[in-house]
Amino acid sequence: MQKITTFLMFEGRAEEAMTFYTSLFDDGEILSIDRYGADGPGAEGTVRLASFALAGQQYRCVDSPAKHAFGFTPSVSLFVECDTEEEIDRLYGLLAEGGQELMALGDHGFSARFGWVNDRFGVSWQLNLRQLP
Repeated sequence: MQKITTFLMFEGRAEEAMTFYTSLFDDGEILSIDRYGADGPGAEGTVRLASFALAGQQYRCVDSPAKHAFGFTPSVSLFVECDTEEEIDRLYGLLAEGGQELMALGDHGFSARFGWVNDRFGVSWQLNLRQLP
């Protein structure tokens, strides 16, 4: 079991986000979902606590029953090392759809192919084409 796990807090879209993220990676997998019941405190059927895995890394997420005045910020992002141009192009396109492009996919000097997006859920992703030695 991993000692430190990234935890994502949503307001009613945790399952949708988790399903989308696991569809992006060949080994993406929803590991568990515990839902709020009729007695709350969250809306019935929303995610009380869930875990999923992407590329061997486990994540947890929740639908917060409390409204809050903050969301995700690009100051914390998921950094993905892509093995091929096809992979980085596919991930960038899917993650940018309905989201916000922070750095267009291209050569930024520090990397021959890099892009940064906030997805439609507000989660920030940095995508980098792995450089071969």
